[in-house]
Amino acid sequence: MSRNLLAWCLASLIALMASAPAAAQNLLDRIEHHEVSNDGVNIHYVTGGEGEVLLFVHGFPHFWYIWNEQMDALSDTYKTVAMDTRAANLSDQPDGVENYKLEYLMSDIDAVIEDLGVDQVTLVAHDWGGLVSWYYAMDERYRGKVQRLVMMNLTHPVTFARALAEGTDAQKEAVQYASDFQTPGLGPNIASFAERIAQSYADQGAGAVAFVQAGYARSDFEKLLNYYRANFDIYWGLDDAELPKLDIPVLQFHGLTDRVIDKDGLNRTWDHISSDYTLVTYPDAGHDVQREAADRVTAMMRAWLALH
Repeated sequence: MSRNLLAWCLASLIALMASAPAAAQNLLDRIEHHEVSNDGVNIHYVTGGEGEVLLFVHGFPHFWYIWNEQMDALSDTYKTVAMDTRAANLSDQPDGVENYKLEYLMSDIDAVIEDLGVDQVTLVAHDWGGLVSWYYAMDERYRGKVQRLVMMNLTHPVTFARALAEGTDAQKEAVQYASDFQTPGLGPNIASFAERIAQSYADQGAGAVAFVQAGYARSDFEKLLNYYRANFDIYWGLDDAELPKLDIPVLQFHGLTDRVIDKDGLNRTWDHISSDYTLVTYPDAGHDVQREAADRVTAMMRAWLALH
């Protein structure tokens, strides 16, 4: 394992283990499981509650359960929906790097929305789910289906690119992992890291640990790394491109101890949003802010959604 990959894994794990939110023990009994085919690739998702749809899109290397605390709390008012992105948990795992291009990842989100039978959703996204959701909300084919966007520790593609271009050597070193991930055969390293993540759910009980272990065991981490291989240039290699402005309300959370997505990428995000933009930062949280500051994130989401 390279030094940068090891540092990424250790930083993420330490941050996760520092959190000890109260978990809903009965969430798994209340959710319903669904599957939709997107041009032959089956995408699994879960639902709970009734009302306006909040569609949660996880990041790497997780699956839908990373949203369990938000789903449990907000399903009293909203229909909470969380998908497994392709190659994760119960979703299909197609062969070939080309099958993980942004175009397909966006169409997976769209397939879930279509299967739900609703006109619009609020997208709630993190990490790789965040990158896909930024682009989905900007794409002229899909943007009308997004009522609001809630983003967690994934800065806007253009502001990230600017921050990286102007960044220090240390900041550039911190994102070297994305280049390292281009090397085939790193899946087993991620699998061992995921097992340690699963143990961080011990505060939710042995059942939660076993459930997360099973979800990661079903995931194909080598294929999840194809997200980086198929789409490197739309984030880490992006020039100062012009992308469409978002004309929907955006709520952005950022854990400031994140060593993966630097906080400098938050600067001037407002230049790319023509509607209300709300930024919430937590100095004591890191990359997986929805777990590390779960109660605060959920409370802020509830208040913000009520206002927008």
